[in-house]
Amino acid sequence: MAENSTAADKIEQVFDQMKDKSVVVLGDVMLDSYLWGKVDRISPEAPVPIVHIQEEELRLGGAANVALNLAALGARVHLFSVAGNDSYSTALKELLEQSAISHQHILLSHDRPTTRKTRIMARNQQVMRLDNELSINLPKDLEDKVLERLEGFFEEQTPQLLILEDYNKGVLTPRIIQESIRLATQHNIITAVDPKHDNFFLYKGVTIFKPNLGEIKAALNLNNLKDINLETLSAMHEGLFKELGHLYSLFTLSEKGVFYQKSGDNPKLIAAKIRNIADVSGAGDTVIAVISLVYALTQDMNLAAELGNIAGGLVCEQVGTAAINKSLLLSEALKHL
Repeated sequence: MAENSTAADKIEQVFDQMKDKSVVVLGDVMLDSYLWGKVDRISPEAPVPIVHIQEEELRLGGAANVALNLAALGARVHLFSVAGNDSYSTALKELLEQSAISHQHILLSHDRPTTRKTRIMARNQQVMRLDNELSINLPKDLEDKVLERLEGFFEEQTPQLLILEDYNKGVLTPRIIQESIRLATQHNIITAVDPKHDNFFLYKGVTIFKPNLGEIKAALNLNNLKDINLETLSAMHEGLFKELGHLYSLFTLSEKGVFYQKSGDNPKLIAAKIRNIADVSGAGDTVIAVISLVYALTQDMNLAAELGNIAGGLVCEQVGTAAINKSLLLSEALKHL
């Protein structure tokens, strides 16, 4: 009983410590648009459903969704990115303000649109997705501005955590990746990354490297690998470590849960909790937000991974990108850990 009480006390203390911790999120912001409607017939023009739109909803996506999850946990979040000089960036900033997320370091460009993903929904299912984006790297003048602002912020405020959120939309260029990690290391700031394929092996020396299973298999040319177990996952970690020299690998494995390992330590596979899955979009954003923040507070990767695993399952029960409910996460953690 005393041991359980101590574990519960530790979890509650960590949740209390989340409040007002300073975190920087750097990466590709997006605006997620949901068009909710009803389908009752097929178009006479083509064999496609006619969706009668009844409601439109805007949500934060990409790096902005990671920021939203961190804010929901109580952190003070500073978002660094580039968006288009258009009405959609205005809508994006309004949503950020509603969640008390700082957007003063989101630069606007006339040469690229705000990344927007429009999902047409009927009966809680996605009928179609329309993407409006420009996936090219930032020009040097914008790189300079992003790095100048980031360096100035680190010198003035020194956050506890930097999360790099890469969706291959061009904000995280090779130069910005390397310089931001160098600056964070120089200021003793913990770094976590959710990578994508284009820059996969550029995140050298980060604290937490968090790809999903599909991304790892593609990067290591293991697409034909069927047997996913502790041994094969540990071999993947070692393959990545040779390239990156990072501290922790943290792999999200969908229904299999999460895996983590630090070189020289034993690997750990945490099974997923059984959930009623409604939608997996945005779950990775929630996982990296929870794991990175908890690790930054505790340096306890096992606790961080356990909480991230629970959080990812909880948001999968909701349709569309959604932020974690802190009270519900605490309740589930006290129940299962």
